[in-house]
Amino acid sequence: MPLLEPRPHALRPTATTGPAPDRVPDRLAAGTPEPLRADLVALLGPDKVLHEVSDLVRYASDASPYRFVPQVVVLAEDVDDISAVFSYAHGKGRNVVFRAAGTSLNGQAQGEDILVDVRRHWAGIEVLDDGARARIRPGTTVLRANAALARHGRLLGPDPASAIACTLGGVVANNASGMTAGTTRNSYRTLASLTLVLPSGTVVDTAGPDADTELARAEPALCAGLLALKAEIEADPGLVARIRAKYRIKNTNGYRLDAFLDGGTPVEILRGLMVGSEGTLGFIAETVFDTLPLDRHTTTVLLFFPTLACAAAAVPRFNEAGARAVELMDGNTLRASVSVAGVPADWAELPKETTALLVEFRAPDEAAQQAYERTAARLLDGLELVAPVASVTNTFTRDPAAIGGYWKARRAFVTAVGGSRPSGTTLITEDFAVPPDRLADACTALLELQARHGFDAAVAGHAAHGNLHFLLAFDAADPDDVARYAAFMDDFCRLTVGRFDGSLKAEHATGRNIAPFLELEWGPRATELMWRIKQTVDPHGILAPRILLDRDPRAHLRGLKTIPQVEAIADPCIECGFCEPTCPSKDLTTTPRQRIVLRREMLRQPPGSAVGEALLDAYGYAAVDTCAGDSTCELACPVGIDTGALMRDFRHLRHSPREEWLAERTARRFAAVERAARLAVAAADRIGDRLLTSVTGAARKAVRPDLVPEWLPQIPGAAARKLPGTQRAGAAAVYYPACVNRIFGEPAGYRGPSLPEAVVAVSRRAGRPVWIPPDVTGTCCATIWHSKGYQRGNRVMAQRIVEAAWGWTAGGELPLIVDASSCTLGIAREVVPYLTPFHRALHAELTVIDSLVWAADELLPRLDIHRALGSAVLHPTCSMRHLGDEDRLRQVAEACAREVVVPDDAGCCAFAGDRGMLHRELTESATAKEAAEVTARRFDAHLSANRMCEIGMDHATEGRGYYSALLALERATRPGPA
Repeated sequence: MPLLEPRPHALRPTATTGPAPDRVPDRLAAGTPEPLRADLVALLGPDKVLHEVSDLVRYASDASPYRFVPQVVVLAEDVDDISAVFSYAHGKGRNVVFRAAGTSLNGQAQGEDILVDVRRHWAGIEVLDDGARARIRPGTTVLRANAALARHGRLLGPDPASAIACTLGGVVANNASGMTAGTTRNSYRTLASLTLVLPSGTVVDTAGPDADTELARAEPALCAGLLALKAEIEADPGLVARIRAKYRIKNTNGYRLDAFLDGGTPVEILRGLMVGSEGTLGFIAETVFDTLPLDRHTTTVLLFFPTLACAAAAVPRFNEAGARAVELMDGNTLRASVSVAGVPADWAELPKETTALLVEFRAPDEAAQQAYERTAARLLDGLELVAPVASVTNTFTRDPAAIGGYWKARRAFVTAVGGSRPSGTTLITEDFAVPPDRLADACTALLELQARHGFDAAVAGHAAHGNLHFLLAFDAADPDDVARYAAFMDDFCRLTVGRFDGSLKAEHATGRNIAPFLELEWGPRATELMWRIKQTVDPHGILAPRILLDRDPRAHLRGLKTIPQVEAIADPCIECGFCEPTCPSKDLTTTPRQRIVLRREMLRQPPGSAVGEALLDAYGYAAVDTCAGDSTCELACPVGIDTGALMRDFRHLRHSPREEWLAERTARRFAAVERAARLAVAAADRIGDRLLTSVTGAARKAVRPDLVPEWLPQIPGAAARKLPGTQRAGAAAVYYPACVNRIFGEPAGYRGPSLPEAVVAVSRRAGRPVWIPPDVTGTCCATIWHSKGYQRGNRVMAQRIVEAAWGWTAGGELPLIVDASSCTLGIAREVVPYLTPFHRALHAELTVIDSLVWAADELLPRLDIHRALGSAVLHPTCSMRHLGDEDRLRQVAEACAREVVVPDDAGCCAFAGDRGMLHRELTESATAKEAAEVTARRFDAHLSANRMCEIGMDHATEGRGYYSALLALERATRPGPA
């Protein structure tokens, strides 16, 4: 047994609300039942089958109010795996549901049998025809695809608010549209072709020149059935007219019946039917989109109106003026969005009735932009605008920062409002459309309906297209509250259809909550055609049962998830999944959302349940140990949930008093620890990698793998014993070399000055000399203790560094320059919660500046560039994202190299100080995609600004030699020969 075994049971919830009605049953405590588990392992291999109960639980939730626990999760890697699963399901009478990002708002990404993950191995984009088209795999996020297209001045038509997380497979399967897509730029209109796997296993590329011939040969009954349906629809003029009328406004309820009118052949019909089919007709393995121009000239305004009806009445004016987007946010939405970083705090004081329109014009050039602005300015005359709080201006702007802030508030509608809901309540997101000229009436009717049923809902939406969203919160564990929701839904659906002839789903697809109301909107004739479509394409019913078609009138009340109250930092989570793409451990163990989902399931369970114990046993490694703690999830989360902080708290809970004492002792004697660490690294050059790997491996087993680092071949040699000499007199700043740069040197093969020497030299060269205090040894930014949850050691070092920095800088008269981005973040922000009131007062007087900011803002304008590298690839660190100085890395690099590349898949390396040496598999997983981009070509330099991240990227890229951009700057500005 390791000497310092963690205390896993310290994470057992101290209070539970269980047993909850929707808890995972004890029969699944052992995970996937047999023979299902053995069958799929034999069919696909053990690496493609997730079968532990913790796997089933973390895949049981998505962004919807529903929760269905799968029997098994399959990580499909290619179409052969998909076909094999289809064949197995057919033969065994089982069913299959696909899940990509899990941002579904209606339960489409949940299944009760075989759930297939089609995100992990399904990402990638190939730009075609200089950006005019793009071939995109289904696990690629919209944000990632648009990043690749932006270099060609193009973008995708669909632009859902969840673009940061949602994937193209889900976008097509739900015909998600977003702020600007409307009915002309959505997937149905811009999808050129797709490759699909039919339930029979047949693979169809709709762009293939012989696609129809091959399909007819492989699937004659399917082709005949589709053509018969087409003939039947076209023979009914009334039905044709009804279908065309239904799609004049946004509509994703049911199958796309207009596919039979727009497509002339079975393959063309299938292409249309797959859009919005929610995984019920086949698997979308690849898409080819026609892209649209990225009109970069943007003018935006946020207009405030006294009421929702007044705002809605103004929408047609902006539509007629050519606005690309007209977005509506009601008072509840505006007030809730103050939880989003950058939103004015005084929005919290807005009157409840206040409503805003976010209006945006986009143009290809300056002349067109000015024309739009002149037209828009005239439109403001006569509008009933208000300015209830000081931050409201009601003026147009071109400022990208202001525009970005407006859109951030708008896109956070679901998550920000959901995050402010009462604790323990379930969130329902509804999405409907009416003819745009009926929008004002629909808003009034919706408010009256909500009031009648006792809901104080939030309303927002794509007003330009008559498409509104609203949120309702209720307690799914309370039968009376569920009945109230059910009564509201009945009245809402009848109102939308009967009074407005609207769409019950405009862009979120039918899903579990509207499937029972499909016939109410479409009528029996069209609805029966949809059932026949399903029977024709999926005759054995293996795909996604009860998601789009369901004859049970109460199906929308089945599977509603309870929301147990968890730790305060995570309790606002609505499980939206926005955090997942940025998470370093997403392809290894768990994501921030899944960490919270697992915690909630523990609280659903009664004390001592077999499921609860199994989840607790798995949680230590899967959730706590393999969290990088970088907190980029906080940046991605619209309400700023920092799951990394929660995992650090859990690490602290697992510590024994002895561990905390040892960590505190290490902090108090850090000067000796630092010297010993440097000597050990220096000795490593003589000992050799093989022996060191063996020794550290034995030590990890004896002490604890989460405490003793593993030796990696890419660890560099030791730093110089002495720091460069400097003078305090005349110094423009105090330079603090981080402890990692006092212990570790530069990468193997590097020739040139050390980082401290380079910072000193380039600062002096720019006429901004720096001073290194003589007593920096033994001080640290405290991140070592902070990241591991050692609170006593953290307090010791936090107070020591603040005292020292205050003295070095003469009480804050000089700025403190720090040469590692994580250390800058640590001293500037992360130490604060661990300071005494006295030390907080000292800290408030400090100005802590990252060396990149110092170089870009203070040095570059005063330097001459004498030589440049041909190319440089950058690794922006997660600390840079927190500090907001990623642009400075690029700025410095562009001064040093003619070509600068930031990989599209750049993200947190998960080295996280020494976590990449504690769990090397974490860094290897986190960096896999970025490393593939980097190693696909040659670069003259590999630059970053944090020594441990550079070591991590060296490990990921097999020794490409990452080093600080400050070293490149010193070389570029050095007079004379290089």
